[in-house]
Amino acid sequence: MRVMVVDDHPMWRDGVARDLAEAGYEVVASVGEGRQAVRVAAAARPELVVLDLQLPDLSGVEVARRLAAADPPPRVLVLSASGEQDDVLEAVKAGASGYLLKSASKEDFLEAVRRTAEGDAVFTPGLAGLVLGEYRRLAAQPAPAAGPRLTERETEVLRLVAKGLSYRQIAERLVLSHRTVQNHVQNTLNKLQLHNRVELVRYAIEQGLDES
Repeated sequence: MRVMVVDDHPMWRDGVARDLAEAGYEVVASVGEGRQAVRVAAAARPELVVLDLQLPDLSGVEVARRLAAADPPPRVLVLSASGEQDDVLEAVKAGASGYLLKSASKEDFLEAVRRTAEGDAVFTPGLAGLVLGEYRRLAAQPAPAAGPRLTERETEVLRLVAKGLSYRQIAERLVLSHRTVQNHVQNTLNKLQLHNRVELVRYAIEQGLDES
């Protein structure tokens, strides 16, 4: 897994990069500014970006938004000192796959990186409910026209994604391999023209699948 670290504090940035390297990840870049991050990501093509929100020249939210427009887009795990509702929701809307507070332990951080790499949406405890609550609020707005038809298995996987289960938990529940679950999710993303698991959860909640 190719990872890039973006944080304007050199000691913190170096520490995160060191923890990732020791855990077996390939740290392809470590930068301290937002515009530099966008430029370097285009060349280094990381698969996952650990991103701080407070950057000197370009906000982390804007960096996430620009990274989401890449082809293929890297997964983005925000690692921030802020647990403010607006910061969390703006980061997720910009395309972040997860949001972890800097107060998290090294073990929790590496677990969040692992799960984000596997395609899960990972949030510091307490923030997941905040994000789902916002999606339910958005879901109360007029629903869009019905989308492409999903297979029965794709719908079943999507329902479990909406309930907050990880891919590994879904695989155990449905007696499937982890790879098969990932394939079902990717096929669903392609059919619905969505970009990541966060958008998929929102779609599923809009369709009421988290209640069924």
